[in-house]
Amino acid sequence: MSLRKIELSNLSLSYQDRGDGEVIVLLHGFCGSHAYWDEVMPVLSKKNRVIVPDLPGHGDSTFPKGNYQLEYMADTLKELLDKLGIEKVTLFGHSLGGYITLAFAEKYEERLLGFSLIHSTAHADSEEAKDGRTASIEKVQKEGITEFVDGLIPKLFAEENLETNAADVQKTKEIGYGTSEEGAIGMLQAMKERPDRNHVLKNSRLPALLIAGEKDQVIPPEKTFSVRKDSISQALIKGAGHMSMMEKPEALISEIQHFLKS
Repeated sequence: MSLRKIELSNLSLSYQDRGDGEVIVLLHGFCGSHAYWDEVMPVLSKKNRVIVPDLPGHGDSTFPKGNYQLEYMADTLKELLDKLGIEKVTLFGHSLGGYITLAFAEKYEERLLGFSLIHSTAHADSEEAKDGRTASIEKVQKEGITEFVDGLIPKLFAEENLETNAADVQKTKEIGYGTSEEGAIGMLQAMKERPDRNHVLKNSRLPALLIAGEKDQVIPPEKTFSVRKDSISQALIKGAGHMSMMEKPEALISEIQHFLKS
């Protein structure tokens, strides 16, 4: 599936666009790319038009000079939809992509039919997590992206899946190596500075889906399931860590399809 490129006001964005029907957008996580969704996109695109961008500074997308806040990433997504002539979408965000999804839902709720956080959270970083982001920035600056990614990726998978999903672990590392150092540092800073957005979940009238991995070592389920109300569905994917799109793709697809039907 070939990548398309589009010139936006402040960067060049790469994306995949496949299928017909109601539009869904899949946003990958930190140090990822559109290729995170390789198992998911072909199935979902049988009934929907699926758009999968490389986030700025990731994959084949360039990085906007001097602006990497999550709110700006939401603006970038809106600009992409405007250029493609798409009025409304259902937005699915994995991890970092979930933080951008919440920023988008806060600013542009009228452009959404619904949204989902996949292995993500509406909570802000704790002080300890902020210190971790700072340490990660320093690691990228001192040792480069390859060393950083080699340390990061194994933590994204459930321990029990590291051997059975060894090819996926390697693929995820190779995707990560394609992240620009500027992009990684910028997104780490943006994640560190992001506000708590539980109010978005509490106040939104849109249907929302919160998906957690039972064995997620990065964002445990209780961090994902932070707000309970009738318009919010919850799904726990058994045996998955932070990467259910690779660890348990059938289960993830099933939850997404069920949400789209409802």
